[in-house]
Amino acid sequence: MAKIQKLQNSLPILAIFLFLNFFVQPSKSLTSETLALLHFKEQLNDPLNYLDSWKNSESPCNFYGITCDKNTGLVTEISLDNKSLSGVISPSIFSLQSLTSLVLPSNLLSGKLPSELTNCTNLKVLNVTGNNMNGTIPDLSKLTKLEVLDLSINYFSGEFPTWVRNLTSLVALGLGDNDFVEGKIPETLGNLKKVYWLYLAGSNLIGDIPESVFEMEALGTLDISRNQISGNFSKSVNKLKNLWKIELFQNKLTGELPVELADLSLLQEFDASNNQMCGKLPLGIGNLKKLTVFQVFKNNFSGEIPPGFGDMQHLKAFSVYRNSFSGVFPANLGRFSPLNSIDISENKFTGAFPKYLCQNGNLQFLLAIENSFSGEFPSTYSSCKPLQRLRVSKNQLSGKIPNGVWGLPNVLMQDFSDNEFSGTMSPEIGAATSLNQLVLSNNRFSGELPKELGKLTELERLYLDSNDFYGTIPSELSKLKQISSLHLEKNSFSGSIPSELGEFPKLADLNLASNLLTGSIPNSLSTMTSLNFLNLSHNRLTGTIPTSLDNLKLSSLDLSNNQLSGEVSLDLLTMGGDKAFAGNKELCVDESIRFSMNSGLGGCSGKAAKHKLNKLVVSCIVLLSLAVLMGGLLLISYLNYKQSHEADDEEKLDEAKGKDPKWKLESFHHVELDADEICDFDEDNLIGSGGTGKVYRLDLKKGCGTVAVKQLWKGNGVKVLTREMEILGKIRHRNIVKLYASLMKEGSNILVFEYMPNGNLFEALHRDIKAGKPELDWYQRYKVALGAAKGIAYLHHDCYPPIIHRDIKSTNILLDEDYEAKVSDFGVAKVSEISSRGSEFSCFAGTHGYMAPEMAYTLRVTEKSDIYSFGVVLLELVTGRKPIEEAYGEGKDLVYWTSTHLNDKERVIEVLDQKVVSALVQEDMIKVLRIATLCTTKLPNLRPSMKEVVNRLVDAEPWTFRSSSKSEKKGHKFF
Repeated sequence: MAKIQKLQNSLPILAIFLFLNFFVQPSKSLTSETLALLHFKEQLNDPLNYLDSWKNSESPCNFYGITCDKNTGLVTEISLDNKSLSGVISPSIFSLQSLTSLVLPSNLLSGKLPSELTNCTNLKVLNVTGNNMNGTIPDLSKLTKLEVLDLSINYFSGEFPTWVRNLTSLVALGLGDNDFVEGKIPETLGNLKKVYWLYLAGSNLIGDIPESVFEMEALGTLDISRNQISGNFSKSVNKLKNLWKIELFQNKLTGELPVELADLSLLQEFDASNNQMCGKLPLGIGNLKKLTVFQVFKNNFSGEIPPGFGDMQHLKAFSVYRNSFSGVFPANLGRFSPLNSIDISENKFTGAFPKYLCQNGNLQFLLAIENSFSGEFPSTYSSCKPLQRLRVSKNQLSGKIPNGVWGLPNVLMQDFSDNEFSGTMSPEIGAATSLNQLVLSNNRFSGELPKELGKLTELERLYLDSNDFYGTIPSELSKLKQISSLHLEKNSFSGSIPSELGEFPKLADLNLASNLLTGSIPNSLSTMTSLNFLNLSHNRLTGTIPTSLDNLKLSSLDLSNNQLSGEVSLDLLTMGGDKAFAGNKELCVDESIRFSMNSGLGGCSGKAAKHKLNKLVVSCIVLLSLAVLMGGLLLISYLNYKQSHEADDEEKLDEAKGKDPKWKLESFHHVELDADEICDFDEDNLIGSGGTGKVYRLDLKKGCGTVAVKQLWKGNGVKVLTREMEILGKIRHRNIVKLYASLMKEGSNILVFEYMPNGNLFEALHRDIKAGKPELDWYQRYKVALGAAKGIAYLHHDCYPPIIHRDIKSTNILLDEDYEAKVSDFGVAKVSEISSRGSEFSCFAGTHGYMAPEMAYTLRVTEKSDIYSFGVVLLELVTGRKPIEEAYGEGKDLVYWTSTHLNDKERVIEVLDQKVVSALVQEDMIKVLRIATLCTTKLPNLRPSMKEVVNRLVDAEPWTFRSSSKSEKKGHKFF
C-alpha cells in the first residue's frame, strides 16, 4: 500500500516532468532532469550513501553514476552496479528522453518494471539483472534501439515475453532465472539475427529447441540450461559458426550428440550434463582445438572417449561421470593442456590409469571412482602440488602409493579405498597438513602406522579399515583434535587402546573392531561427550566395563566377542542390547534387570560362586584395611557432622539477620564458575524472557567466556529447575543446548547455559541486515532445520526412555555463532513411558500456533506432538511467516494458511519466502515444504518419525555452489 501511495503522489510530479520536457526552453531542461533523478532517488534505499552527491544544488552531470552528453548536457547513462540499493524504480525516469543506458544490476530492487520506460525511445542498454523485481514484464517492443536487454535473475512472472522478436537490434538478451509460466521457446526468436549472447536458463521452458534458434547466425553463447527442454539436439547447430559456449545441462534432452557439433571450430565450453542423452561421442569432438570445458555427466553415453581429447591444448575441465563409457582412457589427456578438474567416475574405463592429468601442474580435482582401472597408480602425481581432491576408489589398482603422493601439501581428501593397493603408509603423510579425509578402506596396506599422522591437525575422517596394518595404535593420534570419525577395524593392531584417544573433543564415531587389542577399556573414552558410535568388538579386551561409559549416550555400542567380565549396567544394556555384549562369557547382568529387559545374558548371582575363593581373599584384605581405618573414619564423620550443624546454625542466624544464605551449586560441565559472580547479573544484560523465567547474558571474569543465566520464576521454579537438570544434566548432543550448572537457595533458582550469540530462530527469521536483506538465506535456514531435527531425533530415538519436549517452537531453537541450531528450554519436557500408547500428562504444554490438534481432546501425547510442532517451525523457515498472523483469519494459523496454497504450483510458489527464494533454491524449498506438510498432518499416526524427518531433510540438501557471473552455468559439480 505504501508503494501505491507513493506512486499516486508522484503523478503530479510526472505531469510537471512532461510539461518541462516539451514546453520549457532547452536551457532549463537541466532542472527537469534533476527533479526526475531526485524523485528516482526518493524511491530507493541507499544504505552505503552512494547517492549523497544527488542534490538540488548540483547539476545531474555531477551525480554519482550519471553520464551526460558533452554537447547537450542531457543525461544519457545511469550506472549503479552492485550498490546495495533497494526500493523500486520510479516512473519519473521516463522523462529522461536522451537516456541510452540504464544499468542497475546486482542490487536489491523490487517491484515492477515501469511501463513508462517505453518513452525512453533512445534506450540502447537496459540491465536490471540480479535483483528482486517481480510482476509481468511490460511490452518494451517500442524500444527498437535496444541492443542489450538483461532482465535475468529476478522474479518476473507471467508469459515468456514473445514481443522480444521485434527488438531486432539486440545483441544480448537475458531473460533467464525468472518465474515465467511454463511454455515453449518462441519460434520468433529466430528474428534476432544480431544476438550474440542468449541466456534463457531456469525459465520454465518446455518442448523442443525450435529450429529457428539455429538461424540466429550471430549467436556466440546459447544457454538454455535448467529447464525442461526435451527432444534431440538438432544437427542444424553447425549453422551457428560463432558459437563458443553451449549450455544445455539439467534438461530432458534425448538422443545422440549430432556429428555436426564437431563443425563448431570456435567452441570453447560445452555442457550437456544431467540429461537423458545416449550413444557414442562423435569422433570429431576430439578435433575441437579450442575446447576448455567439456561436461556430459549424468547421461547414458557409451563407447570410448575420442582420442583427440589427448591432443587438446586448452582443456581445463572434463567431467563425464555417471555414464557408461568404456575402453582405454586417452593416455595423453592433460599432457598438453592446463587441466584443472577431471571427473570420470562411475563408468567402465579399463587399462592403466592416465598418468599425464597433472602434467602442467594445474590439477586440483581428480575423481575416477568406480571404474576398472588396473596396475599401479602413476608416480607422476607425486609432484602435483595443487591437487585438493584425489579419489580413485572402487577400481582394481594395485602396488604401492608413491611416497610423494602421501605428502601432497594442499590435498583435502585422499580416497584410495576398495582397490588392491599394498605397501606401507609413508611417513611423508605428515606433510599433507591440509588433509581433511584419508580413506584407505578395503585394500592390502600393511605395516605400522607412522607417528607423523599426528601432524594432520585438520583431519576429520580417518578410514583405515579392512587392511593389514599391525603394531600398536600410536598415541600421537590424540593430536587430531578435529577428528570426528576414526575407523581402524579389521586390521591386526595389537597392544592396548591408548588412553589418549579420550582426548578427541569432536569424535563421534570410533571403530576398533576385529583387531588383536588387549588390556582393558580405558576410562578416558567416557570423556568423549560427542561420541555416538563405539565398536570395540572382536578383540581380546579384558577386565570390567568402566562404569563411566554410562555417561555416554550412544546410538550404537558393540563390545561383543572379547574377554570382558563383570556386570553390565542398565544404561549400557539399553544402549546396545544383548548383541553388544555377546561372546563375553564372564559378563552378566543384575537379575532384576535381566528379567525386566528380557536379557539373554547370564545373571550376576550365578557368577558369584565361581569366583567365591578369589572374592573371599579380596574381602579379607579389604576388611583388614577397614579395621585400621575405621577409627579415623568415625572421627572424620563426627567432625563433619559437627561442622555441618554449625554451618546450618550460622546460615539460619544469617537469615534471621537479613543475610543471604549460601548458594548450592551443581555443575554438569567442566566450566569454572563462581556462584557469587553468576548471581550478580545486571538488568541491562537481559536478553530474553519466557514462560519459565528471565535470561541474562553474563561475561565471566578471568577470561572464561560468556554464559546465559536463566533466573526461574518463583513458584514453579523448583519444578522447572529439577526437570531441566534431570534432562540436560544427562544428555549430550551438538544440537541440544548445554546446561553448565544450577544454583539453588531458598526462593531462588538459577540455571547456567552456554551462550548463543545469534539469539533464537524466531528473532533471526524476522531480523534484517543491511538494505532489508534477511539475516538467514535459504542455505542457513536449511542448516538450522537439519540441526534442530537431529537434536529432536536424539531425544526421541537415542534417549531411553524417550524424551518428549512438548514445547518445540522457533523461540526455543537457539543459534550459536555459526548458526548451528540448539534445541533449548526443557522446562515442560517429559520422559515418555515405554509404551505405544504414549504418556498421559497432567497439564497442557506448548504454545498456540505450534500445538498439535490432538491436544484439544487428549492429554495422552506421544513424540508425534513434537513432530507437529517441528513441522510448524519448518513452515516458518520456508514461508518466513509467523505461526499466528491476522492475515490468516480469525482462529486460523500458518498450517491452515499454507494448506490453502497447495492446490497448484503457482500457489505453492506464493508460499515460499520471497526474500530468499530464487530459481536456484525454489525446488529445494518445496522439498522442505513437503516435509513440513507431512509433519503437520492432523492424524498423529500419519506423521513421520523424527528419524524419517532427518532422512528426508538430508535428501533435500540444496546445492551450495554458485556461479561467479550470471552468464556462467550454475550446475557444475566436480566433487
